[in-house]
Amino acid sequence: MILSRKNPSGIEIKSAKEIELMRGAGQVVADTKLRVKEAIRPGITTGELDRIAEDYIRSVGAIPSFKGYKAGGNIPFSGTICASVNEEIVHGIPGSRVLLEGDILSVDFGAILQGFHGDSAFTMGVGEISEEALRLIVVTRESLKRGIAQVKAGGRIGDISHAVQTYAESQGFGVVRQYVGHGIGRALHEEPQVPNYGEAGRGPLLKKGMTIAIEPMLNVGGWETEQLKDGWTVVTADRSLSAHFEDTVAITPKGAEVLTTPEGYFF
Repeated sequence: MILSRKNPSGIEIKSAKEIELMRGAGQVVADTKLRVKEAIRPGITTGELDRIAEDYIRSVGAIPSFKGYKAGGNIPFSGTICASVNEEIVHGIPGSRVLLEGDILSVDFGAILQGFHGDSAFTMGVGEISEEALRLIVVTRESLKRGIAQVKAGGRIGDISHAVQTYAESQGFGVVRQYVGHGIGRALHEEPQVPNYGEAGRGPLLKKGMTIAIEPMLNVGGWETEQLKDGWTVVTADRSLSAHFEDTVAITPKGAEVLTTPEGYFF
């Protein structure tokens, strides 16, 4: 195998072989997403969704990326998925919480296959949801697409950030600033950071062989956040609804390739 190399900024540049291995991890994530989405309904617990995700990931020889993950001084994360409900932005711990009609649920998770990570997130409604919640979900998903559309060799990280921020704020939503996207590969979190706000033309240069996870988090209210006493769950400071979408993207000779969707696609 040709080993990945780092450019002077510390960002890993993956070989074609390594990107192929990341496609495998991304496909596991994509297939797991389908199974979790199909199971989301009123009455199910977030713990049951977690078991569905972990059982499938392990059944295909992969390992959950998040289970046992440590951040700072936190206790290891106990779930395979982050299950964040309503005003919870990210890092919700799955367990006995029962999903109710009208809730919105953000699911974030990753998988390791042959030493490489894939990472993705989505938000969906539980049964019938409000028009406001639906619009939040639609705009957050579109923000991700607009960010991915800026991924090209010769561009800058700030191009992605600016595209997400300007669209989201034009639609009246707050853009979370404390939590950002990231490089990804042999480690779940690598350089560079990929903020969801910023100036176009600024930040690290995008190059072929880079792999990044782009993940806009939008709030109905302000962008400020608060971490709960469990040490993981992050909520909106004003307790407004929040939504989260994420995909792992590789910069290839053909363009930006999204690795964590069921069909895979290029921009």
